[in-house]
Amino acid sequence: MATATAYLPEIAPLDQWRLRASCRSVDPDLFFPVGTTGLAVEQIDAAKAVCMACPVNTACLDYALSTNQDSGVWGGTSEEERRSLRRQWLRARRAAAITA
Repeated sequence: MATATAYLPEIAPLDQWRLRASCRSVDPDLFFPVGTTGLAVEQIDAAKAVCMACPVNTACLDYALSTNQDSGVWGGTSEEERRSLRRQWLRARRAAAITA
């Protein structure tokens, strides 16, 4: 008899961090609050708490920055925090490309 994993698509080696992510056992809606005020702030904080205990939050944040994830909580960062980090990340990549 086939197992459930037999039906999962192939996961690229660089994306295998997702298999160890703490958020896999949490309702995905937690990570995609509607808005940035009121109850959404509490939801963002709850999502970040899951991320802070996650063994792959750095890989998650790297993924979010490199693929320009502009919605939700990724790697323990809110949408606004990630916008700022992405600008810094892009500047660092450009500087590295110039010196390479």
